[in-house]
Amino acid sequence: MMKNWANKKLQDLCTSVISGGTPLRTVADYYKNGKIPWLKTSEVKKTLIYETEEKITEKGLQESSAKLIPENSIIVAMYGDGNTAGHVAINKIPLSTNQACCNFIIDSNEAYYKFIYYYLKGNYNNLINLKLGGSQQNLNATNLKKFPIKIPKPETQKKIAAVLSAYDDLIENNKRRIAILENMAEEIYREWFVRFRFPGHEKVKFEKGVPANWNVIELKNIAYEASKSTKPGEHLSNRFYLPLDLLNTKRILPAGHLDYTEAKSSLATFEEGDILFGAMRPYLHKVAIAPFKGITRTTCFVIRPYDEEDYAYVFLTLFQAFSVDYATMICNGSDRPYVVWNKAMERMQVLYPEKAVLKSFEKIVRPILNAIKKKYFILKHLEKTRALLLPRLISGKHSVEDLDIQFPPSMLDEPPEIREAAYA
Repeated sequence: MMKNWANKKLQDLCTSVISGGTPLRTVADYYKNGKIPWLKTSEVKKTLIYETEEKITEKGLQESSAKLIPENSIIVAMYGDGNTAGHVAINKIPLSTNQACCNFIIDSNEAYYKFIYYYLKGNYNNLINLKLGGSQQNLNATNLKKFPIKIPKPETQKKIAAVLSAYDDLIENNKRRIAILENMAEEIYREWFVRFRFPGHEKVKFEKGVPANWNVIELKNIAYEASKSTKPGEHLSNRFYLPLDLLNTKRILPAGHLDYTEAKSSLATFEEGDILFGAMRPYLHKVAIAPFKGITRTTCFVIRPYDEEDYAYVFLTLFQAFSVDYATMICNGSDRPYVVWNKAMERMQVLYPEKAVLKSFEKIVRPILNAIKKKYFILKHLEKTRALLLPRLISGKHSVEDLDIQFPPSMLDEPPEIREAAYA
């Protein structure tokens, strides 16, 4: 199927290849009130970049090696913490990057940028085989520029990208819906229990800014640490393994899961719906709802409320920054700080509303949390299907040339057609 595909080098398909840079952190004017999105390699794993965690100023851009990258460029992470190297992203907004990113501006006369993006994603193992160095192996721009690409004619490129983009669009739409639901749940929590504008608040007596009939209690009075220690083995075959590093920061759902055979030591079981709280390095704010029954390590608390009607309140209280800050404050250790439950985390003081308010909150917010939880396997199914299709499509093993493929909405507003002559 690939006999008519052209052999190219990545640099041959670009108008330019741009490196990034980091403005000096010690110069406040480079960051304060900045408006130019600035991407770090850790963010490349997002794959489609619509926003960045940090922004820099025009002065920071001009007085550093950072450069502005046009939208729809291909960003490759060359190095960073963990397994960052080799990850690929498309920026959907103009931005700048740090020096650990190599940025390829695809020539629309030579190739379709989304096909190149998918080709590089599908060749992740070949990309990381280019890594050089010692303890922390890195990619470099010279080798990336020479990376070989087999490329079909323009129409086929777009068809391949259309199939994969359709899955990506569904994945992104589900992620956006999850984010909306998360924001709804948090906003209701803040409205009721931070601003105290819960239903009927006008008729409630307040003392020192707090409803008079609400109590301050310790966390252990409404929730307990429910993990059960276990050993690895076949008895765990009906569970998934969820280590701490797969919990997302400030997100209700985990990033993924592993097969139970990956669980090796210091293990604890949890059930679907349990609250998982990252006890090691709690400042990372890893607090999640378990979307399945599984196994984690003792670096996570498994927390359950005593009363099911307190579930939404307990979870969203633990999800708040003040709970994470409390856990961080009482940590033990310096290299890998961790918090313990007994006589420590369990003693965190929380405001406990009257039962009628909690029942009303549970009735409204629990369905939102359940809807978020249900979306986990919808996302995983879409990601798995896309992962299965990707290598077959970019290798030509699964031909799309004779298929009548409708382009997804994300591809309808695209740059001019690439030249057929480039593939003659």
